[in-house]
Amino acid sequence: MRKIWIKVEPWDKKIVTTALEGGADGLMIPPGYSEKVKELGRIETISEEGGDLKLGEDVVFFNITSGKDEEEIVRLSQNKRVILQCTDWTVIPLENLIAKRADVIAQVQNLEEAQTAFGILEKGVSHILFHPKDAEELKKALSLLRVNEEKTRLEAAEIVEIRPVGMGDRVCVDTCTSMTPGEGMLVGNSSSALFLVHAESISNPYVAPRPFRVNAGAVHAYTRVPGGKTRYLSELAAGDTVLLIDFAGNTTTGTVGRVKIEKRPLMLVTAAYAGRKITTILQNAETIRLTSPDGKAASVVSLKPGDKVLVACEECGRHFGHKIEETITEK
Repeated sequence: MRKIWIKVEPWDKKIVTTALEGGADGLMIPPGYSEKVKELGRIETISEEGGDLKLGEDVVFFNITSGKDEEEIVRLSQNKRVILQCTDWTVIPLENLIAKRADVIAQVQNLEEAQTAFGILEKGVSHILFHPKDAEELKKALSLLRVNEEKTRLEAAEIVEIRPVGMGDRVCVDTCTSMTPGEGMLVGNSSSALFLVHAESISNPYVAPRPFRVNAGAVHAYTRVPGGKTRYLSELAAGDTVLLIDFAGNTTTGTVGRVKIEKRPLMLVTAAYAGRKITTILQNAETIRLTSPDGKAASVVSLKPGDKVLVACEECGRHFGHKIEETITEK
């Protein structure tokens, strides 16, 4: 998941409140202002004195002047947070350090530089320090940077079979976000093949819409979370983050407000994509929906062989939620 620190220099209360409201992850503040920040909200602070992280010890600046500095930065980043300062802000040092798997913080001055840093080598840095000129610029930047944190490629898979499989424990994920039509969460029996399960944002004669909810599936199923990882639905709890995705592959981060696990009748959904069969297990009810390629919600009780639904597929497997290049067979 992307981390965005905001540099508040000089002290500016409006920038601080904008950072808090916009979901920033940390504030670098002048000495003596830590208590003022705590009065406004809870957020990690970085300062020469009084901060949660001490500048010069926990967090260090490194002025990179040539390729010879890269090995020293890699070494430093093993036990400190390293903020890069480039004499001439450039992509090349960041490309090299990302390739060397150094966890560094890119210091950026505007939205364009932030977007470049997050997109380098398709993977991008995971952490930036943004020094906005005013609160208005910060508000716009946080909005844009948080909306499209990741882009996920979705494909159309063809339904092969749907059949009841008896009772089981299913998981409802109630998020702190109201999702729009065409949006939901990626869920599946295999971490490398996930279905786009639609949020309960659709009206019907019997149940009011709950656009914050995804009736996601059985407890054993995987779901995609920020940072390209997966977790079991059964592991999720209030305060955790999940990946919310729309039918075009645009993603945002959602916070879990509540997880409900209840015994319900279940059904196995089998689909075919690129010569392979993929499956998920969902509650057997008309309010449970997958997502068609045009973004429409498709109730599982109405699906039939030949219908198309959106899935996210990968070639590699996963170990403890992380992608790995090894052969894994899941049935």
